[in-house]
Amino acid sequence: MSRRDVELDPPRTMDVVERAFDRVMSPPGSKSLTNRALILAAFARGESLLRAPLVSQDTCGLRDALASLGATCRVTHDSDGGPDAWTIQGCDGVLPKGGRVDLGDGGTPSRFMLAAAALAAGDVVVDGSARMRERPVDEGVSLLRELGVALEGTGRPEHLPVTISGSGGCAGGALEVGQTASSQFISALLLIAPWTRDGITIRFTESPTSRSYLALTLDLLRRLGVDVGTSEAHSMHVPPGPVEGFELAIEPDASSAIYWWAAAAMVPGASVHVAIPRESLQPDLRAVDLLEAMGAHVVRTSEGITVTGPAELRGATLDAESCPDAAVMLAVVAARAKGVTRLDGLHTLRVKETDRIHALACELGKTGCTVMEHPGAIEIDPSTTEERPISVFTWNDHRMAMAFGILGLVRPGVVIENPTCVNKSYPGFWDDRAALLD
Repeated sequence: MSRRDVELDPPRTMDVVERAFDRVMSPPGSKSLTNRALILAAFARGESLLRAPLVSQDTCGLRDALASLGATCRVTHDSDGGPDAWTIQGCDGVLPKGGRVDLGDGGTPSRFMLAAAALAAGDVVVDGSARMRERPVDEGVSLLRELGVALEGTGRPEHLPVTISGSGGCAGGALEVGQTASSQFISALLLIAPWTRDGITIRFTESPTSRSYLALTLDLLRRLGVDVGTSEAHSMHVPPGPVEGFELAIEPDASSAIYWWAAAAMVPGASVHVAIPRESLQPDLRAVDLLEAMGAHVVRTSEGITVTGPAELRGATLDAESCPDAAVMLAVVAARAKGVTRLDGLHTLRVKETDRIHALACELGKTGCTVMEHPGAIEIDPSTTEERPISVFTWNDHRMAMAFGILGLVRPGVVIENPTCVNKSYPGFWDDRAALLD
């Protein structure tokens, strides 16, 4: 991706924080949980109520796509300025309409919609942005074909746009799966499994990609009464059976909270508390453990997690496979640590909104850090850092913009290009960042 591929909005110059802060931050609802709950609500029997869902380009894109196929949504705005609530009219296993849906840059929404369209009564064309048309969906298409779903790539073979021939149902069955480019393909199948004829069984021939996100999917199914079966993570089975309409409060997003915890970690004596309980299964909570390994002080309770910045962060070798979204922020934190940091387990970052390993290497290089790219890892040596002004090209990637926006709290002269790309997952990010400067 280059500047020619992105229509840039005016850049933002980052203000540096002048003193240690002690804040309670309230990031929006979990993107992962909101997207999963939307699919389940769309197929449930009767109405479902999602409290405090994430309102963002990704989640609203999926919500509106499902609504266009028959799973309509009523949005309730809190009169006191609190979070919205969404009431979804479930279709009891079959989306009654066909049509064309465009999920923009949404990787999770696009992959979930490919599976959901298999349960539509009419043909559905799933499309996305120019970048989404480059991202891999061939594995998901192949798995759906193995289940008897008729799909056809109308662009490049096995890339969006893809037409799914609607027949109003899917037989389901058993699949053998190795490592996939994204766990989202597997989660998509598990989410629609209760409405297939035979349910769906996934047998893994290799350790699955992003196992932590699969655990999140299975936990949500269990919470809604689905009798999920697993066998030491070598297989997963979701049986057929009705799911009744439900009410679900969406937790604050750990993938968004990591920016505030990282901000605290980089400012000696600063503290940030976020009300995500230690028991949460959100995968990016693992990133707090990695901040702790770098020297941050962490307190975990059932009410939430507090991170306090040490006198100095230290470099470390860290396995970030279970928290890939947070890895972008962790790499930027490494630029402020003493010593070399290596982040492993990042192979999925090559096929995100951009090639995040390469993008990080380019932008961290502007700070003077010595950065080494590997196929599934990155090493950052901050000993060569130069305190010169930098303009960060965000690669139209919300996580790049937010991570370097946090760097700008402690490093003068940071300018963020295309800052509104944060709307993909966290529209209020810049306002919340400003709260740390008060």
